[in-house]
Amino acid sequence: MATKTGRRGVGRPPAGARDGEKVKDYPQLALRIPSDVKARLQALSVVTGQPQWRLLVQAIEWYLQERPEAEQRLVDALLARGKRRSPRQPLVRRD
Repeated sequence: MATKTGRRGVGRPPAGARDGEKVKDYPQLALRIPSDVKARLQALSVVTGQPQWRLLVQAIEWYLQERPEAEQRLVDALLARGKRRSPRQPLVRRD
């Protein structure tokens, strides 16, 4: 938020993945991962200066790009199907 003098307001600017998004508004995810993987993620965050959530987002995007085209289309279809459902309904039926 800029003032008349051109300075930004107090506090950090929003740091979401896209303009105007706030990380605090994102859904939370709890993971259980091996301690060495957690340590590697923390170290990578320090070295790159990027938050851990951003590194995970990038890793998932990279992983998806490396998958076969058919799998990428299936993921896209599941995402599109999920957008048409209410947030409480699962993407996949489990019988």
